[in-house]
Parts: sequence; structure tokens; C-alpha cells
Amino acid sequence: MADPDASFDIRLEQAKLDAMKELAYGASHEINNPLANISARVQSLLREECDPERRRTLEAIHLQALRAHEMISDLMLFARPPQLQRQRLDLTQLVRQVASGLAAECERRSIELSIVVDDQTPSVDADATQLAVAVHALVANSMNALGRDGMIQIAVRQSSDGGALLQIADNGPGIPPEVRPHIFDPFYSGREAGRGLGFGLSKAWRIITLHGGSLSVDSPSTDGATFTITLPQ
Repeated sequence: MADPDASFDIRLEQAKLDAMKELAYGASHEINNPLANISARVQSLLREECDPERRRTLEAIHLQALRAHEMISDLMLFARPPQLQRQRLDLTQLVRQVASGLAAECERRSIELSIVVDDQTPSVDADATQLAVAVHALVANSMNALGRDGMIQIAVRQSSDGGALLQIADNGPGIPPEVRPHIFDPFYSGREAGRGLGFGLSKAWRIITLHGGSLSVDSPSTDGATFTITLPQ
């Protein structure tokens, strides 16, 4: 007999995705057009403006307009996910590339970022660009949770079924039990619990599930969090 709780969870996730699709389509049309007008007008004003203070103000407006546009683009990931360009990937190499891109910021914040690799390096059929976005989002979430002076460890292993297991662990604030059910909900904020979530985690979840994998979190209430990605062979 099917587990009724599991069946309910599946229906709930589908309902969330359907709601996100409706929101994304509406937001894309109703918000992107005004944002494009704002951005174009600001750029026009910047070409004519010589006063340094006014230029700084206009540049700040332009930056925020671009940020809002990026949020709408992230939202569209749920409504119209990209066609995955799969290829055989060395997961360890991909992780090292992501870590290399974040190394300078980690050093600036005095965050120790380390990579642990199993003897059997797993390879997966995946979209390199999208998977890198997901891993980057998870590491960035840990960095934001730490702020400064902490540790992040990325472990790459082969799972028991021959697939890949990737874990990102930090010693930042823990995630309270009441927050965990919402941790991958878009735009859910856990800052009151000491860990801002934003859209990055939900974007990572969407990308991983598109690959046929799973993303979960394990966290005591007081200290640290471990995000686990599983990917099929």
C-alpha cells in the first residue's frame, strides 16, 4: 500500500511548483517590462549626467533594477526550466572550479573552504553549467550563514548505488526544526533564525531535481548544517 504521507508530500510539491509557474509568468510580463524601462531611462540619464553624487545614485538605481530582473529570471527557472545539456562530468573537477571562483571571497572573510574527495571519483551525466550554479548557490548560502571566521567542507563521494554523493557542510548557525520544511521554498527567509535562505537554495533544489537527483539538509538547531546532493549514475 502506498504511503499516504509520501503521496501527500508529492502532491504538495507539485502544487508549489504550479503556484510558482503562475507567479513567474505573471511577474515576467508585469514586472520585467517596467524594469526594462527603468533600466533604459537610467542609462540614458547616466550618459548625460556629470555630477559624481548623482551618478552614484543613478548607478545604484540601475544595479537594483538589474537585481530585480535577475530575481525574475530565477523565478522563471521554475516556470520554464532550461533544457539540460548533459555530458559526462568529473564531479570533483566541477566542485574544484566552483571553489576556485569563491576562494578570494572566502579568504577575505577568513572562511576556510576545503574539499574532501573519495578514492573513487564519481562521474555523472549532467549539465555542467546548471550543476555549477546549484553547487555555487549552496556554498554561497553557507558563506552567508557564516559571515566571517568559519569552515565549509565540500565532500565528493560515490554512493552505494554507484551514483554521486556531494555534501556541503558548514559550522554556521543551525536550522531550527520549524524552518526546515520551508528551506527550499522560493524567497523563504530564515534570517530570524540566523541563516538567510533567499532564492539560492530553492534554485539549487530545482536544478538537482531536474537532473533526477535529490537535495536534503541535516542540521542541529544550534550549530551547523549539511546539505546533501545525490545524483544518479
